[in-house]
Amino acid sequence: MKLSSDMVAFAARLGHNFKRPELLHRALTHPSMSSPARPDNQRFEFLGDRVLGLVMAEALLKADKSATEGQLAPRFNALVRKESCAEVARALDLGAALKLGRSEMLSGGRRKDAILADAMEAVITAVYLDEGFEAARSLILRHWGDRVSTVDEDARDAKTMLQEWAQARGQTPPRYVEVGRAGPDHAPEFTIEAKLENGEAARARAGSKRQAEQLAARALLDRVETET
Repeated sequence: MKLSSDMVAFAARLGHNFKRPELLHRALTHPSMSSPARPDNQRFEFLGDRVLGLVMAEALLKADKSATEGQLAPRFNALVRKESCAEVARALDLGAALKLGRSEMLSGGRRKDAILADAMEAVITAVYLDEGFEAARSLILRHWGDRVSTVDEDARDAKTMLQEWAQARGQTPPRYVEVGRAGPDHAPEFTIEAKLENGEAARARAGSKRQAEQLAARALLDRVETET
C-alpha cells in the first residue's frame, strides 16, 4: 500500500520507517472513514493503550527506585491519560494525517483530544506490529520525552485533587457549570466555572468541556491553596 503524502510526512516526524505501511494507514483511519475494505483504528487503539501502559510503568519504576505504589499510580495515570496522549499527538501534528469522514472533519475532529489520543495509541500499535516491542518502547520514550522525569510528585488530575481538598474540609464535591460558549460549531470554546460549597469559584476557557473543567479546577485549587 502506498501512503498519502501527509502520512509519509507524519511517519518522518514520528521517526519510524514502516515496513508494512498499511499498519500506519489503519492507525490513522477514524471510524467515521472506515468501510469493509478500510478498517478503522479502534482495535489498534485497544492494544496501543496496553503497550503504552507497560512502557510507562517500566519507565517509572526505573526512574524512581524508591517510589511506593501510591506514588507511582498517579504519575502513571498522568502519563497515559487521554490528555497526555493528545499532547504528544499535537506535537507530531498527527491531526494533519488523520483520515476522517466529512462530518467529523467539519466538526473539528483533527483538534479533538479524544480523537487525537485514540489515534496516537493506534500508531503505537502500528509500530509494535511492524517492528516489535522494542521499537514501540523506543518510540514512546522518545516522544513522551522528559515527561517521565518531570511528572509531578502528585500527578492526580486537577478535578480529583480539588474534590479531595473539598472533602477533607467537610465540603461537598465542587460543581462545574458551563457559563459560556463561543466560536463556530466546528470549533467551539467553552467557559466553565468550578465552584466550591464555600462560594470560592474560578473560570477557565478551552476547546472542550473536559479540558475547561480541568483548567478551572486547577485555577481554583491554586487559589484556595494560596489562601490557606
